[in-house]
Amino acid sequence: MNTSVLICLAHGSEETEAVTTIDLLVRAGISVTIASTATDGALILTCSRGVKLVADTALVEVVDEDFDAIVLPGGIKGAECFRDSLLVVEKIRTAQSQGKIIAAICASPAIVLEYHQLFPLGNMTGYPGMKDKIAPEKWIDRRVYFDERVNLLTSQGPATAFDFALKLIELLKGKTIAAEVAAQLVLPPGINNYQNLQ
Repeated sequence: MNTSVLICLAHGSEETEAVTTIDLLVRAGISVTIASTATDGALILTCSRGVKLVADTALVEVVDEDFDAIVLPGGIKGAECFRDSLLVVEKIRTAQSQGKIIAAICASPAIVLEYHQLFPLGNMTGYPGMKDKIAPEKWIDRRVYFDERVNLLTSQGPATAFDFALKLIELLKGKTIAAEVAAQLVLPPGINNYQNLQ
């Protein structure tokens, strides 16, 4: 059975986080659907630094489909769009109830997940400048963090998008596939490259 991931995208989403995650998941053989959550229905989305990305479809068209994980890139304006979208919030709640992975990076853990109290028991990280918007007892200061109790994957920012995407690949397809993808990337020291598998 094909592993599938839904990546939400909005005007103002952080393009490095979105594209890095998409690229690495595709390298891992994961089926990726990029869904626009824009209130204007646009499929061409202007990201936080002006880069335009094209969504595959509007979220409303795939909201009833099953995905193994849902990804929320950061970017303040993009995260605010996710926060204000009843469709995004309900999709996350439904996926949660089915035990699917919710993956959020940068601004999205604080602005979306914590704002709506979607993970009252889940620990998370996020953009360090938004630490004050996450309950102190939940905050984990790591580049990427997975709380296996609630299937929540979070990460801190554009430069941690590689850690984030590789961890998501590990969770969905295993460490061997994560290692194969990591080997293609010429990663800097400090990022888990999965090459020392035990």
